[in-house]
Amino acid sequence: MLIVNVAPEVVPFAKTGGLGDVAGSLPIELQQLGHQVMTFLPRYKTVNLKDYDFTVAADRIAVPLSSSTEEGRVYKYRHPSGAEFYLIDHPGFFDRDELYGTPMGDYPDNDHRFIFFQRAVMETLRILRIKPDVIHCHDWQTGLIPVYIKTLYAKEPVFAKTKTLFTIHNLAYQGNFPPDSLPLTGLGWEEFKMEKLELYGKMSCLKGGIVYSDAITTVSESYSRQIQKEEFGCGLEGVLATRRGQIHGIINGIDYDYWNPETDPDIKAHYTLKSFAAKRENKTALQKADELKLDPEIPIYGFISRLVDQKGIDILIPALEKMVDLDCQFVLLGTGDEKYHSLLRMIGKSNRGRFSVHIVFDPKMAKRIYAGSDFLLVPSYYEPCGLAQLVALRYGTVPVVRSTGGLADTIRDFDHDPVQGNGFSFQDYTSDALVDAVKRSLAVYRNQKKFDTLIKNAMSSNYSWTASAKKYIELYGKICACSGI
Repeated sequence: MLIVNVAPEVVPFAKTGGLGDVAGSLPIELQQLGHQVMTFLPRYKTVNLKDYDFTVAADRIAVPLSSSTEEGRVYKYRHPSGAEFYLIDHPGFFDRDELYGTPMGDYPDNDHRFIFFQRAVMETLRILRIKPDVIHCHDWQTGLIPVYIKTLYAKEPVFAKTKTLFTIHNLAYQGNFPPDSLPLTGLGWEEFKMEKLELYGKMSCLKGGIVYSDAITTVSESYSRQIQKEEFGCGLEGVLATRRGQIHGIINGIDYDYWNPETDPDIKAHYTLKSFAAKRENKTALQKADELKLDPEIPIYGFISRLVDQKGIDILIPALEKMVDLDCQFVLLGTGDEKYHSLLRMIGKSNRGRFSVHIVFDPKMAKRIYAGSDFLLVPSYYEPCGLAQLVALRYGTVPVVRSTGGLADTIRDFDHDPVQGNGFSFQDYTSDALVDAVKRSLAVYRNQKKFDTLIKNAMSSNYSWTASAKKYIELYGKICACSGI
């Protein structure tokens, strides 16, 4: 199959979260499984063409936006795997310090920026005569592409057999804009209806992807079920219910070459399951760097995340105050809501030598925390998939998670299943439930035989991209069946 992947961020070119990891790893895995894959993303300021062998694929692309026309350029890079990556270049829209906005809020012209991006992808495919079997779209910034395939470009020969798959990475981010954004798309007002793009008086890009795509995926099976209920439906549960038969949950994977404690250049000592004792060197290095008490017997609990309510910060902070009385250490890394920055700094300051707080974004430090911690806390209120727990398993760092979304799909509680359990989980979204899970993990930590079994189970868990990529290929095949694929 010829698969076109379209995403607003793609590792290693641009990233704000797990979406970038997925959009960077999945195309390469699909290519290695024998398919031809092309991936499109905007050319942000972070992308230096000199760092990669980019060439000009289209010197000038004319993109209609309402009654005017914006011009862009397209660059192409061929990855060693054979997968191709295309950059849609428009300095006025994308040459900015951040991808989507500043700490003060989203860029006010995000409608212009990402409508241009999506229409530019369609025009590039048309002009270069690329005939996709499937266009795989990721999140609201690509939600209009399935709409275009079945409306403005329905009679375009290159798309005669093209099917679309729309992946929801986080339903809370919807790309909702005022009605006067609709003319920018080139679509008619007949699309601004409750059964189409209209959502509570606004034009919703995400809803467009849900309504018009041939199939929908979420990044875990549990999340696919949760979003069809009011609590997690974000106002779209009714729309999703009408497409229940076309919604599929496929768990994300991680890049096992990048996240590899055996070769990771950013950690103190390399190790595998067979040489797990070397992990202690990373623990000692972490204690030294963070000025924690140097004691290999004291367990370290790590937390690596955006500091927002979704990630459970509101129950983590009271839990930390209770963890002060437990014999453990704590290391936090992340940025997010300013109200949490000051609270966490105060906790770190008043618990020097036991708690360490880093309000920064630092990928290398994150790896040192993964390698040096004994446990990783992931107390999310909701979690479409979650990558942190998958990385923790890879590094032999035991996840302590709330059982929701992808966390429920990937972590089996060791107390309930001592044969295959690979972490600890709790149900109630409360600080007390989180602390109880921490106490249960401490009890196992102090039993060396049980903890060794737990570590083995964690590191033996396999969440590489191969299995997930095969599920995507199977789904592509199903939606393309009417095209003879």
